[in-house]
Amino acid sequence: MTANTGRYQRAILKISGESFSKPGQFGIDPDELNIIATEICEAARAGTQIAVVVGGGNIIRGAVLADEGQVDQAIADYMGMLGTVINGIALREAIEHLGHDCRLMSAIDIPAVAEPFIRARALRHFEQGRVLVLAAGTGNPFFTTDTCAALRGAELNASVLLKATKVDGIYTADPNKDATATKYDRLTFSEAIERQLGVMDLTALSMCMERDLPVLVFDFKTRGNIGRVMAGDVIGTLVTR
Repeated sequence: MTANTGRYQRAILKISGESFSKPGQFGIDPDELNIIATEICEAARAGTQIAVVVGGGNIIRGAVLADEGQVDQAIADYMGMLGTVINGIALREAIEHLGHDCRLMSAIDIPAVAEPFIRARALRHFEQGRVLVLAAGTGNPFFTTDTCAALRGAELNASVLLKATKVDGIYTADPNKDATATKYDRLTFSEAIERQLGVMDLTALSMCMERDLPVLVFDFKTRGNIGRVMAGDVIGTLVTR
């Protein structure tokens, strides 16, 4: 089912670190980076104010280090935040290279490469037509970048949180493992939490539910999908109150 809810005025786009690399690989692949930047620029030029929250799993997976017991989880989380900064720098440069004004804002203080995240300054950047890239999560350990996306969505009065994934929505089970899995077109936050569908972590989902911030989960690898979801097409799964 494809519906249209009207163009979103302001959106938070959550992109995983793995989106920056080829499947099964680490690091930043130039082709993947260009695809992401091009899609974001096209959507921004169509009129949506966009803040992109980037993950860092293609650089380092702090949770794996913590699970192995080699690094304390708090420290591993900070390492992961630095990974998101690397991706953020790359994405900012790629967007600027394509001719669209962009600012990188970090939740941890790294003045040599990024501005600090300050809400009033972020809103001013929106007024100036700039794309925002938000790195370093919330700046605190034990919080995921999904939670960061929900938090920034609430702070910046976003119309929607768009979660870019490698599948085309939320399913009853993992479609790669269960051939009988079916896709949901729409869900409520309560249903997503009760059924433990793994949409986002519970902190992020609860925050979105409390703030009445819709979440749209979609496959961003299909050319033009970012622009379509910004335009209001429900091409994945929409989660609402």
